[in-house]
Amino acid sequence: MTEKNRITVGIYGQQYTIVGTDSANHIRHVASLVDEKMRDIRSQNPSLDTSKLAVLTAVNAVHDYLKLQEKIEILEKQLQQLKD
Repeated sequence: MTEKNRITVGIYGQQYTIVGTDSANHIRHVASLVDEKMRDIRSQNPSLDTSKLAVLTAVNAVHDYLKLQEKIEILEKQLQQLKD
């Protein structure tokens, strides 16, 4: 059974306890990126309340994830063509 880490992190002025199997450093890094993204979005939209800010942060994160997935698929197809 994989050991779970329990890490308390700060995101946008709030403390959260995150439990996961990834390393403590990885969890802290993820939390730091979320905090950074929230602060960046807030600087561009100062009137947003925290709930809307959190949703926009999630939308941005999923958008970035999907774009990376598309790039990976393209690269995998190109790699397969080179192998063929």
